Amino acid sequence: MTAQRPVIVLVPGAWHLPSTYDLLRAELDKLGYASLAVKLPTNGPAPRGGLHDDAQSIRAAIVAIGGPVVVVAHSYAGLPVTEGAANLPNVQHLVYVAAYLPEVGESMYSLHDAPEPETMEELFHLTRDPREQLYHDLPEELAEQATSQLVDQRRQPFTDRVTQAAWHTIPSTYILTENDASLPVEFQNAMAARAKNIRRIPTGHSPHLARPAELAALLDEIIRG
Repeated sequence: MTAQRPVIVLVPGAWHLPSTYDLLRAELDKLGYASLAVKLPTNGPAPRGGLHDDAQSIRAAIVAIGGPVVVVAHSYAGLPVTEGAANLPNVQHLVYVAAYLPEVGESMYSLHDAPEPETMEELFHLTRDPREQLYHDLPEELAEQATSQLVDQRRQPFTDRVTQAAWHTIPSTYILTENDASLPVEFQNAMAARAKNIRRIPTGHSPHLARPAELAALLDEIIRG
């Protein structure tokens, strides 16, 4: 009997909607994988809540699938995925793509050794040109399109702390983006050391846009073990 293929649950990073995964999902479809991209409540035209609201949205999506699942977290999404996927028996593997991989009690702010802001009730804005920070290795037209689709992002989920860590009990792989202009490779190396396996891809921060076919093939390799 052929083992059931897992559904790939894709979780976008800060400022991004599920549509950021459209190119990758098309490539996964070619490889025979069903996929689902999660909408996080802390970003969008009307963002609300914090890290634990994002984690609950991820958890609900995983539970609704019922069958085997592989969860892919990009960038910020590593935090709510670490929280939300904990203790779910149908999650076979966690894949962190240029992502935060926190321990219990950590937040994005604490991982950067940054002082917490006085208020969390505000939006967090990108500090640099997003085309330079997120999409520097994309073709001009695609980078422009991706930039136009960025949405508002709340600050609160960056300060909220993780209360459970799924990677302690679920196999995990870290995909390190070697030419990242947003999350330094040195920082990614520190995060990757917590994962069971480490893979690399020669892209900037957004391999799902820069090299979707290559990323899909790498996810297929990871899933096949």
